[in-house]
Amino acid sequence: MQENLSRKSTFLDAQWRKLLMANYEVSPEILKKYLPYKTELDFWNNRCYVSLVGFLFIETKVLGIKFPFHTNFEEVNLRFYVRYHDNGIWKRGVVFIKEIVPKYMITLVANTVYNENYATHPCKHEISESESEIAVKYYWKSGSGWNYLQAKANNQCQAMVSGSEEEFITEHYWGYAKYADTKTNEYEVKHPRWDVYPVKDYQIQCNFGELYGQDFAFLKEAAPTSVLLAEGSEISVLRGKTIN
Repeated sequence: MQENLSRKSTFLDAQWRKLLMANYEVSPEILKKYLPYKTELDFWNNRCYVSLVGFLFIETKVLGIKFPFHTNFEEVNLRFYVRYHDNGIWKRGVVFIKEIVPKYMITLVANTVYNENYATHPCKHEISESESEIAVKYYWKSGSGWNYLQAKANNQCQAMVSGSEEEFITEHYWGYAKYADTKTNEYEVKHPRWDVYPVKDYQIQCNFGELYGQDFAFLKEAAPTSVLLAEGSEISVLRGKTIN
């Protein structure tokens, strides 16, 4: 019975793998107008972050069904971090400025069901591994050409340190999307704690203004505070609800 209830509450199952995250410290004032109703910005050591994230969806199932040509694909998103006070409990989550995928049907479903800001662009990736090193690169195309996010790291996963910036960036298990001025969509993402690869160097080419709006154009010339590479895991996205 418990398994059946869990299946009914799950909207999407997949693996998220090789999550490459470039994290930028920004002024909280930039993000305030993007906050969904009843959420507030979440800070780490008094720092406010946005993250440019590339990763792989693998073995994707929607409502338990694998749809042909929509099981394995890339996603690149720009997100920031929030929290929501729910009956005495703080829930820590993310808000997406935009999520880019190469499949139009993924965009249609995500925007319809969760009111997210998905967009469809050509995407591709390169991953190579040796005994000592792993290299990961994500590409996504905009009007001005190809953007990319890439890094090289030691090919030995490590556990995240409690209280670290890496933990803050990865340990947000809720998604929030603005539905209206007084309504927010909320959904839970379940996954185990991730291991990370120590990043040695990185390169980023991204036309932030073209892709995400003039509020974020300055990031094109900014250096990230940190870049991390997480191995990822199996994940489940649960059915959402409306906060009003």
